[in-house]
Amino acid sequence: MAMIVLYVVIQFAVPADTAKGTEELWIPPGTTFRQAAGILKNKGYIGDAGLFVIAARITGADRDLKAGYYVLNGEMSPWFIFQMLKNGKMLKNLVTIVEGDSLLEIRKKLVEKDIMSPADFDRLATGKAFLAKLHIDAPSLEGYLFPATYSFPKGEPAELVFTEMVNRLMQEYDGKLQARAQQEGLDLNSVLTMASIVEREAVKDSERPIIAAVFYNRLKKGMPLQADPTAVYGVKPFCEGVTSQDIKRCTKYNTYKIKGLPPGPIDSPGLKSIEAALYPARVDYLYFESNYDGTHTFSDDYEQHKIAILNSREELKERQDALINGEEINEGNGQKTREVAKGKVQ
Repeated sequence: MAMIVLYVVIQFAVPADTAKGTEELWIPPGTTFRQAAGILKNKGYIGDAGLFVIAARITGADRDLKAGYYVLNGEMSPWFIFQMLKNGKMLKNLVTIVEGDSLLEIRKKLVEKDIMSPADFDRLATGKAFLAKLHIDAPSLEGYLFPATYSFPKGEPAELVFTEMVNRLMQEYDGKLQARAQQEGLDLNSVLTMASIVEREAVKDSERPIIAAVFYNRLKKGMPLQADPTAVYGVKPFCEGVTSQDIKRCTKYNTYKIKGLPPGPIDSPGLKSIEAALYPARVDYLYFESNYDGTHTFSDDYEQHKIAILNSREELKERQDALINGEEINEGNGQKTREVAKGKVQ
């Protein structure tokens, strides 16, 4: 008995081959614990595969072996390796999707993080069968991949990656929000589409419900939304701005050319924009103009809007002139003063 105990202790406590370097070991999906033990034995990480299987049966580890990449090296004891497999401590890749990321931007992040291949992304992101499987009634996954930080096991099938991101959206889009959408006669695609436009237009959280209200007021009056970001969606990155030529371009998403909402979202809206789309402010505004400081001036009619545009352009020119002259504009008590900025050329 003592010899048996000593043998077991040695087999689990002593590294099988300390000369082995670090490597990523792939455990394919559907692999049994017995097969995994055989892989480890052949790779030289354990000496007795049978003991591994017995330990797995005793602890229940053989019932839920997680497939993926495991980082191993020769200095690890077989018991440490066993615990890694038992607890599913595989190699994972972190990726952060931020509010307003478009599908193309998400594609770039997932590919760069080696979470999925470009081919898998393109195949699934617009695949009708896959969208139907996820109960998504939209042209693509645009807007349905919730912005958050994710940790995906290396080698995770692309289908599972997308499923987790969509499931995260549905967790945030809880019963209260779903009930509100039903009350307002809105389906999920409409909510996310409006929220995505609000996400792209708003900077301050306090203005999100007001901007949503402007667009809903326009819809009620049969006016085009005329949301600048929709004019460049699918044409060029948002960061390149919108030109007068862009708003003349005929696309399915350009709300200068179409009435109503686009066929789907234009980016990944965050929860605050989704809430704004469901709980818009009670205002009569039909227009808004950027103040170039993250805020907007809202107007009830076009005459007010034209004045807001002139004031905004004058303000922008004043700021640009101050920047060129090395001055700073300080605002306080409703009065503006221009001061020479320290360290800047006068």
